[in-house]
Amino acid sequence: MENFGHKFDYYAADLSNREAIYHMINQVKSDGHKVDILVNNAGIIRDKMLVNMKPENWDLVMKVNLDAAIKLTDAFLEIGMNQNGRIISLSSISGIAGNPGQTNYSASKAGLIGYVQAIAEREWLRGITSNAIAPGFIETKMTADLPFFVKVGGRRLSALKQGGLPLDIAEMITFLATPM
Repeated sequence: MENFGHKFDYYAADLSNREAIYHMINQVKSDGHKVDILVNNAGIIRDKMLVNMKPENWDLVMKVNLDAAIKLTDAFLEIGMNQNGRIISLSSISGIAGNPGQTNYSASKAGLIGYVQAIAEREWLRGITSNAIAPGFIETKMTADLPFFVKVGGRRLSALKQGGLPLDIAEMITFLATPM
């Protein structure tokens, strides 16, 4: 990928598949690259009240939303991030305030916030920053299938009384990824 005369390499993997994650990490290693920016943007929902939640849905949400981010971040910190590297993880307001019917999602996103705080304190001496973004209701394909009343409620909780857009988050990621 080329942008403004700079060449960018990017890697993608199915984060529900542990082997795919390790394959991506090994590919970056074998290419001899170090990472400038890591964006942990995975997020799935399998909403149910906790009493009705199947264990496999709990496990899948934790695997994708939290475990994959930890594995990727730890691996890239180990194989090398460049000076002034940036780690940006997408959490959620649900990780701060919780949400009925989203115990697994809220727990995974709260765990991500705690993990980001822990590595931020550890890595800042190397010039690597780590931030978590915890947006409120964002209008995405994932939220499009939510019941109408849930979407309206999410929008009303915003200070602007509307849902955010993916562009809003992209601009925040760009800001946090830019060296000062």
